[in-house]
Amino acid sequence: MYIGASRQKRVALVVFLAPAVFSLILFYLVPIFSSLVLSLLEYDPLKPTSEISFVGLRNFIEYFKYKDMRNQYLHVLYYLVLYIPLVLATSMTEAMLLNRSFTAKAAYKVMLYLPVVSSWVAVALIWRWLLHGEYGIINIMLRAVGIHGPSWLNNKQWAMPAVVLAAVWKDTGYYTLIVLAALKQIDINYYEAARIDGASPFKQFRFITLPLVSPTMFLLLVINVIAGFQVFESIYVMTEGGPAGATRVPVEQIYRNAFTYYKMGYASAIAWVLGAVIIVATIFQFQLEKLWVRYES
Repeated sequence: MYIGASRQKRVALVVFLAPAVFSLILFYLVPIFSSLVLSLLEYDPLKPTSEISFVGLRNFIEYFKYKDMRNQYLHVLYYLVLYIPLVLATSMTEAMLLNRSFTAKAAYKVMLYLPVVSSWVAVALIWRWLLHGEYGIINIMLRAVGIHGPSWLNNKQWAMPAVVLAAVWKDTGYYTLIVLAALKQIDINYYEAARIDGASPFKQFRFITLPLVSPTMFLLLVINVIAGFQVFESIYVMTEGGPAGATRVPVEQIYRNAFTYYKMGYASAIAWVLGAVIIVATIFQFQLEKLWVRYES
């Protein structure tokens, strides 16, 4: 689209950018600033505004003194340690499979991506049924081979792995397409030269595929760490933070304090602590980027 004089360009830019800028300010910056203000207040939306009081950093201090805070973040780390290797490995495997030609490839893509477009609530309910201790299909299949499966979602040891299993099943299709796009960008001549030199498929994968898709894998790592710290829907629907707090995470506590106990100031303080942790974790990942990410020159 050609826009004439510089004044016309400025007007056109303002007109086209105004809706996006307005949405950014209204739906992102204003809530962020409001939550910062709320974190310094004692505020219950069900009480009169006259009872709102300024408490300074008391909400933050109270949260840091909360005995379960450490466990919440340990649960998130446990989730990430299980989830990230699994989802990256399955995404890479599926992408390499889809990078080949085979019968019914289009139908396979649709089946792979179907969980991605499904609601997390629907997916979580399905997995609650699959993981039922007595009537779940998974335990029925295990009993068929002589294994007595646990009551997955009611067992402190197995509740988080069960949530991770559901999350990997739902998210793999999305990340597979991203990895597949990276594989499509690799020059096939690299593989032909490697085969002429006698490189095995494993060596081709190790010395060609992995280095050339490492920028994409780094992107997925950053995305998944950020998303992992904010995990909520799957845990809330499948376990509600149980059993006995075994899957309790920060976002679930934000929701519970804000919309069950109506402690908006305290919930906002938890959100800001979580935001700070995510920023630190992201910076740490970027510091380690140069150790294993290879950008093609």
